[in-house]
Amino acid sequence: MDLPLLKELNEDRARRRAAILVTHLSDGSQRLVRVDDDHASDPLAEEFARRFRSGKSGTVETEQGDAFLTVFLPAPRLVIIGAVHISQALVPMAEIAGLDVTVIDPRTAFASEERFPGSSLRAEWPEDVLKEAPLDPYTAVAAVTHDPKIDDFPLMEALNTGCFYVGALGSRKTHGKRLERFREAGLDPALFERLDAPIGLDIGAASPEEIAVAVLGAVIKALRKPPEPAA
Repeated sequence: MDLPLLKELNEDRARRRAAILVTHLSDGSQRLVRVDDDHASDPLAEEFARRFRSGKSGTVETEQGDAFLTVFLPAPRLVIIGAVHISQALVPMAEIAGLDVTVIDPRTAFASEERFPGSSLRAEWPEDVLKEAPLDPYTAVAAVTHDPKIDDFPLMEALNTGCFYVGALGSRKTHGKRLERFREAGLDPALFERLDAPIGLDIGAASPEEIAVAVLGAVIKALRKPPEPAA
């Protein structure tokens, strides 16, 4: 790889920007394709879409001969809003599943080292944390505080950013009121359908531990499975 291309790739990885390095095996020529590039007219567009989702590198056939696609995806993150009982169960499970987990809660009575030992815990307001570590399409957000003052901002930010999963705790009535606030705040209603609420897979979960399992299942499903086509 030539140095300018290597520099571009390193910059993309530092910014958590997904990219694919295309290497034509016949002559060794290379090009870099980013996830947010407009490559709809590229002969490999469908292949790029699959690889950006799966993260798997491999050889593909092209009109110019075989090419090797080296896929560079940011490590998937899970940002949990709320240092509650569900979060205590969810953090270790999500870490075992390979997610980089951050818990955010400005309420220091909940956000303590004793309750979340060894975890990436931020006892600050989400607005402040997300300025420093912005959300991106390879981040999942799970809001579980039941407090609009804490949950609403990161949820709207996650929807606007295109996070791969956005979920919120609460009943359908609570969710209806949430959407009313989002409309008043100017959030595009077209984004509402991306919000998983009540949060998690519908497995009849009742305890905090069971709800954590349901949330993790929903996050992994959103990360690994392509969206189901509209009916």
